[in-house]
Amino acid sequence: MKWLFNKTENTHPEFWTNYESLFLEQKEGDITASTYVILDTETTGFNYDKDRMLSIGAVKIINGYIDISTAFEIYIKQDYFDENTVQIHGILKNDKFETVTEDEAIVLFLDYIKDSILVAHNAYFDIGMINAAFKRHGLPELKNKVLDTMHLFRATRTKSTVIPPKKTYSLEDLAEHYDIDLSDRHTASGDALITALAFLKSIHFLIKTKNYTLKELFKL
Repeated sequence: MKWLFNKTENTHPEFWTNYESLFLEQKEGDITASTYVILDTETTGFNYDKDRMLSIGAVKIINGYIDISTAFEIYIKQDYFDENTVQIHGILKNDKFETVTEDEAIVLFLDYIKDSILVAHNAYFDIGMINAAFKRHGLPELKNKVLDTMHLFRATRTKSTVIPPKKTYSLEDLAEHYDIDLSDRHTASGDALITALAFLKSIHFLIKTKNYTLKELFKL
């Protein structure tokens, strides 16, 4: 599927303008009432220009609960493939997954997330890979607000002059701390669910012990 649009400035396909229109009104957010899309991407590598997304997995949190029934998972057809990353994500170029093209994935993903708050672990990477795909198809960057579970978890740590807090925490660190099963680690859908569980536990702590607001979470 290829979308066609005029080459005049600031003209984009209808699916993008529909998505963009969701952000015309400024909304006051509440931590527990907001809708979150917790996402993860599996990729061929870490280079935004050369590498590509292999899959996107996501799950929604609505009214404080993970909505498994609306979980999102797509596999993307590959023109570029790095066999060195197979041991990490387990996705083979010719494996028997139903796949979509990158432009189809963009349309499906935007329809799924709408104006939800996006959440990921080391979010700058996943959001960067998604935005790189948008750029290849002549689209602007994502407009959704974003939270990073690494920053949220770091805010839960007790500050000490004796033992300084770590600068970074892996998803495994969060899973170990919160006793979350890691059996589905390194699949996009599995990592999204692990991240969702860690997200709920982290914000519950921040609300209960530090009275955080949603506005304050975005500053972490």
